[in-house]
Amino acid sequence: MLGRLNHVAIAVKDAEKAAKIYGAAFGADISAAVPLPEHGVITVFVTLPNTKIEFIQPLGEASPIAKFLERNADGGIHHICYDVPDIIAARDILMKEGARVLGDGNPKIGAHGKPVLFLHPKDFSGALVEIEQA
Repeated sequence: MLGRLNHVAIAVKDAEKAAKIYGAAFGADISAAVPLPEHGVITVFVTLPNTKIEFIQPLGEASPIAKFLERNADGGIHHICYDVPDIIAARDILMKEGARVLGDGNPKIGAHGKPVLFLHPKDFSGALVEIEQA
């Protein structure tokens, strides 16, 4: 059911600035900044040979990332994302096993244009987990 690691997300105050070091130092491909109003963030992706790093910055004061950055002023790892072949089947199995899905339990469209869900960090050793339809 669980697929490959899709990305690691790092919350920052300026996603484009944070991503630039990967392009300059490692020659990685850097995406354009993309606002995602439904999620309250701006994203920039760094593509690596085996996964991606997602830099996320707040999009407005109500952004959940703004609260994260209040507690972690220098930024930090916000969540990890895994691919799943069937997000609804994965959600149902996880909930049956006692995992809590954040929000209303229905997938939203994420940064890659695919359905995503977030899972409560208390159910995953303190890590916020995102699952994305592969």
